[in-house]
Amino acid sequence: MKQLLKLTSIGLIAGFVLMLVLKLVMEFTNNTAYILLFNFDYIPIVKDLEPVWLFGQLFHYLTCIVSVIALFFILKTWTSQNTIWPYILVYSVGGGGLFFLTALSEQPPAANDVMAWIYWTIAHAIFGYVVGIMVKKLDLKSL
Repeated sequence: MKQLLKLTSIGLIAGFVLMLVLKLVMEFTNNTAYILLFNFDYIPIVKDLEPVWLFGQLFHYLTCIVSVIALFFILKTWTSQNTIWPYILVYSVGGGGLFFLTALSEQPPAANDVMAWIYWTIAHAIFGYVVGIMVKKLDLKSL
């Protein structure tokens, strides 16, 4: 239980870093990749939840937490859970692919916005790095 709380904390912290990176990108470049973090209007039933801003935040953080816990246990099967590069690789490739869900939404960014995709993918690589560093630092291999 204590380890799951640590993984949850890692997901929250790394999720905040991901959000901060994309918010800074938006502030400095006006690129709208940040908006996609909180967009769930392509998910039936969930898209009708209000207030939208609150459920957007919950959606973002729950996704971060669940992905951290799931990837940790997947990597644990190969005893790679304390290696940083798999986190960076999985979140970069996975995030880069998930970017195109924006095509299912009327909200920005556009699915063909190359710079948004680059910012999004780099931000997810940073997310992966933060997750990997924290898992390694907290030495969760005993889970």
